[in-house]
Amino acid sequence: MSDLAGKKILILATHGFEQSELDVPHAALQKAGATVDIASPETGEIKGWEGKDWGRPVKVDRALDQVQARDYDAIVLPGGQMNPDTLRGNDEALALIKDFFDQGKVVAAVCHGPWLLIDSGIAKGRKVTSYKTIRQDMVNAGAQWEDSEVVTDKGVITSRQPGDLPAFVAKIIEEVREGRHERRAA
Repeated sequence: MSDLAGKKILILATHGFEQSELDVPHAALQKAGATVDIASPETGEIKGWEGKDWGRPVKVDRALDQVQARDYDAIVLPGGQMNPDTLRGNDEALALIKDFFDQGKVVAAVCHGPWLLIDSGIAKGRKVTSYKTIRQDMVNAGAQWEDSEVVTDKGVITSRQPGDLPAFVAKIIEEVREGRHERRAA
């Protein structure tokens, strides 16, 4: 994997995240040399969802109100149905995601995570993908949806599902190495 030494990446999640969509990027980005923090509106631990039941808890490194986009190079938004649906009702979470975007930093969302791109105002006019059941939500928000394992639009990375995680993580690494992205207004 590419060297991300000196890079800092934030994973934003809450209870009900898709287990693999947090665990796989977390481990792979650390292996690539990045410092990876997990932030949440909750403190202590948050619990994932795996298959048809609760998964394993993960330690929260930083409370949501303790993180700022300026301190990181990228933000990763895992899916699962519960996690992004809960976070999209949190104005502080949406503002943080928008700050990453406005600063030209990498914003990466997988599965149902792109719902957060709708509510933070990022999806409109962008090329994206997502889990198939939220395709129409993305289209209704003005996004240009396509059925591909990973789609990148000037540092905004989206992916469909757990099976696409290798391509998703590889694209995050590539985009973080590129640095800040110039973006046209959505």
